[in-house]
Amino acid sequence: MVKFFRSGNPLTVLLLLIYTLLVKFYYLLHPSTFLADGSEGLLYDLFVKWIQRAIGTSPYLFTSLAILVLLLQALLITKIINHQRLFAKPTYLPAMSYMLFTSLLEGWNVFSPALLVNLIMLWVFSSITLLYTRTSARDVVFNIGFALGVCSLFYFPSVVFCLLLLLSLLIMRPFRLAEWIIALLGLICPLYLLGTYLYLTDQWSLFARIPRIGVNIPVIAHYKVWGAVVASIFFFSLGWLLLQRTIKKMLIQGRKIWSVLIVYVFVAMVVPFFNVHFSPSYWLLAVLPLSMFVANVYWSIRNNTVANLIHIITLVYVIVMQYFSH
Repeated sequence: MVKFFRSGNPLTVLLLLIYTLLVKFYYLLHPSTFLADGSEGLLYDLFVKWIQRAIGTSPYLFTSLAILVLLLQALLITKIINHQRLFAKPTYLPAMSYMLFTSLLEGWNVFSPALLVNLIMLWVFSSITLLYTRTSARDVVFNIGFALGVCSLFYFPSVVFCLLLLLSLLIMRPFRLAEWIIALLGLICPLYLLGTYLYLTDQWSLFARIPRIGVNIPVIAHYKVWGAVVASIFFFSLGWLLLQRTIKKMLIQGRKIWSVLIVYVFVAMVVPFFNVHFSPSYWLLAVLPLSMFVANVYWSIRNNTVANLIHIITLVYVIVMQYFSH
């Protein structure tokens, strides 16, 4: 199966649809509505209420919507990676890896603020990849900062992603203080605009619901969470090690983008610790960049038998955790 996803044939999308039904079928059988644990942002609350008015409160509809968004994200990240030529040839392995690893934990398949933030982060990451080739990047930097500000309105701890923007500027471009200041102005701008609107419409009390943030160092006891974390760390480490064999042959821009992806993984792993109430569901933010390293594992292992064996072991683990554990 890995051989088919390694191909860049557009017809592979049909196989990806079948694969998605396979790894997500359990969650369609046992649907959930949406995540609301007290850490969500004001825009997320308003968006969920709008969806409830539009399609109702059926758990099946919310779960189906979440899986469709995950599939869309998988296709978009694949398009970005292929456009930037991070692999030698176009491939659908990033999409396969993202759908597989988001199936490791039930909370990663629930409609949540992290799901919506990931959609915006795809645009952010795509814009970051363009920074290296721009002679003047002030407009791009402001737009990225503005997008991160919008993310914070859906899920306020995602404001920590400003570290990703600043570190990406250090990696992709020479240091320019003006660009850093413009990035921070872009980050603040959505909060300022929303605050102005709430003040002028006499809804200022809603502004107090925006900065939902705290610091939590949880004790994780659930074995499914540990299993998902250990599997993710293992594949990330293996993908990073295998990357060392080819990264020296890449163009400078490609090497810098992979460096940004490493920073992206670490920053996204830290974000959930700033929740009001810690939830492993928000580690979905880290699965998006991590799936690129998973894809690199399958890409780098040229022996199809070995690659398929690793894939089957991971797939069997996912199925067992879904159907045969409580």
